[in-house]
Parts: sequence; structure tokens; C-alpha cells
Amino acid sequence: MTVKEIKAPVDSVMEEFEKRFKATMKSKTSLLDKITHYIIKRKGKQMRPLFVFLSAGVFGKINDRSYTSATLIELLHTATLVHDDVVDEAYERRGFFSINALWKNKIAVLVGDYLLSKGLLVSVANNEYKMLQIVSKAVSEMSEGELLQIEKSRLLNIDEEVYFTVIRQKTASLISACCEAGASSTSDDEEIHEQMAKFGEYAGIAFQIKDDLFDYGFGQNIGKPQGIDIKERKLTLPLIHALQNTSKEEKRWAKNILKNENENPKKVKELIQWVLQSDGIKYTEEAMYKYRDLALGVLNGLPQNEYTLSLEGLVHYTINRKK
Repeated sequence: MTVKEIKAPVDSVMEEFEKRFKATMKSKTSLLDKITHYIIKRKGKQMRPLFVFLSAGVFGKINDRSYTSATLIELLHTATLVHDDVVDEAYERRGFFSINALWKNKIAVLVGDYLLSKGLLVSVANNEYKMLQIVSKAVSEMSEGELLQIEKSRLLNIDEEVYFTVIRQKTASLISACCEAGASSTSDDEEIHEQMAKFGEYAGIAFQIKDDLFDYGFGQNIGKPQGIDIKERKLTLPLIHALQNTSKEEKRWAKNILKNENENPKKVKELIQWVLQSDGIKYTEEAMYKYRDLALGVLNGLPQNEYTLSLEGLVHYTINRKK
């Protein structure tokens, strides 16, 4: 399925969501209003609201609670992206200048804080404490995952168990929250909420594994930068597996590049080629397909309708995308 086909069941819902989200971002402070307008204008594919609405539609009629859930999640997600750009000293996002590049770090941090507070206010104003609990838990896990990755990357001792803990917390937790919140907006069945949370977790892990494959130029459009994770000393699954299945000499050589020569383009390219020549890519692909199948397995046990079909298409899209 194409993205257009996936979105078809919620086309009008997504249009209404954009209006509501824009209204929520409004501020009486002209500078803040200018920045939030810039954020809205450069929005991405809005995959997270899509997960919310499709998950809601599986179990009932999409309603105001669904819109509130999607708004809360998008506000908190956008806030984390703004803060991430400051922390990472990133000056571009999705081909546009980042907030910190245009308005400097202090303003970017304050904008991120504003978005976080708006998320809290939206929840309280609508008495959506369950939704707030779901999303707050995800944001907490995202922070823990990021800090765990930083801690382990410094020591270059990330193994598979740590890797999966990191990506479950950093990426999958928010997608899990999207699906759980969406289902919670149209169903009171706690078991269904848990099922959808698990579905989102599996889909999110598959999504992140695909991203990690991109760093090695695997299955992507030509021209996308490679070796970014290596430059940042992030040990992802292709490299972890290659390191676990090689000689002590090669492991020492690879870790030396990660630790001391990760800014050297020639050495980074050598390390990428070494991983590509190992079975690290194949092993990582198999892990991605495993989580794809786990996600699809959850969907098989749900009511079968156009929303379920689109969620299935979304899972396939996450692992077949080219960027």
C-alpha cells in the first residue's frame, strides 16, 4: 500500500486534526506564534497521529478523545524534537533549518518547554488523565533510553540486550503510546489497550531497525548520508552483530575506529564496508522481519476493517520505505 492508500480511511480526520493542532499551537506572543507557524509549515508525514487515528478506528468511531490524544502526542513529540536538535547541535531537520539554527538555543529550549506545557494543558482541559499517563510514561522512557545509549556508547559496551532496550524506549515507546491512546479513545477494554500498546512497540522496533540499516546505505535512496551513527559512536545491530562474530584483532580494529577515528571519513567508510561484508546486515534484516511479523500477528487477532488493513499497510511501509 502507498502512504496515500494507508491514509485513505482517515483523510478527512487528518485534515480536521491539522486545524485543531494549529489552533492549539496559537500564542499571544508574536515571536512564539511565528515559530510555531514555522514548525507547522515544515511538519513531516505525521505518522504518529496516523497511528492514533487508525488505532482508534479499529474499535469504534473516531471522536474528540481521539483528536485530543493525537494532539497531545504530537505536541510532546514535537517538543522532544526541538530539544533534541539543541542537544545534538543539529541545524537541519527534514531539509529545513532547525529552530535552534534560526532562533538560537535559548529560544529553542523555551519553545520546547512551551509545547510540553501545552500538551499538559490540553490533557487537563479535557480531563484526559489516562491519555496523559500513557504519553508521560512514553516520554519518560524516551529520556531513559537516550541516557542509557549515551552511557553505553561512551564505554562501547552495547550488546544486543542493551540495544533492544534502547530502541524500545527511544523509538518504540512513543509509537506504542500512539496505538494505546488511540484504542483507549474508542474502547474501554483494558486488554485491547494492552494489545495495541504491544502492536505499537513491535512496529516501532521494526521502524528503528530499518533506520539503523539506512546508516549502512542498505535499502535506501542513493545520496542519503551514511555513517552518522558511527560518527556519533552509536552501536546499532549490524555493527553489534559483526563485533560479536569476529576475531579479537578485528574487534580491536573496529572499536579503535569508533573511539578514535570516527570523524575520519575514510576510516568510517572502511568500517561500513567491513560490516557490509559480514552477515550483520542479513542478521539485522531478519530481526526487523521478526518484529514485523509480531506486529502483524497482533493485528490478526483484531476486528478486521479498513483501519486494520491500513495499520497492516503502515507496518509494511515502515520496513519497505526508502528514507
